[in-house]
Amino acid sequence: MAAPLLRLDVSLLRPTVSVRTETAADVDAREALLDLAMGANRTRKSSEAIRRGRLPAEGLALVAQTADGELAGTVRLWNVAAGTQPDGEPVDALLLGPLAVDPALEGLGIGTSLMRRAVAEAGWRGHGAILLVGDAPYYERFGFLAAPAADLAMPGPFERHRLLALELRAGALRGARGLIAPTGRPAIVG
Repeated sequence: MAAPLLRLDVSLLRPTVSVRTETAADVDAREALLDLAMGANRTRKSSEAIRRGRLPAEGLALVAQTADGELAGTVRLWNVAAGTQPDGEPVDALLLGPLAVDPALEGLGIGTSLMRRAVAEAGWRGHGAILLVGDAPYYERFGFLAAPAADLAMPGPFERHRLLALELRAGALRGARGLIAPTGRPAIVG
């Protein structure tokens, strides 16, 4: 008789992670995580031009933290004008990014947890739409599509097919066209 095979329940290997609002104490760990996950060129992206010198939208800077207190992931959303309506009125929206997970913990659902919480929190806070630049196969499962952002542009170079949007309120981006621009609170330096 053959010995029974041992089966390892891999769910036991998953760290316990909680998603919470970012605090000032998270800044150094967040920046180190972003450098690790995204590399040295992360600050040269078009999205960074929109974020530079601004604070994230109120209550929309989130981190994932392991039970032992290590930062496992981060996502932030920023107030922007998603171009303008035909009458020239700016279209209020959010820009999501960056989303990053510690490379050692990828594939464990941390990014998914951060995305779900960010989308839910943005909707709960009354925002109408979220924009991002990212891989459609990943973000489509959260409802992000290229079509609602088709008439919008990022400042500087960007890949058109990677500009995606999620309307939290039906028609929130209808008629919006033009350049995405920062509208959020300025960061206080010094």
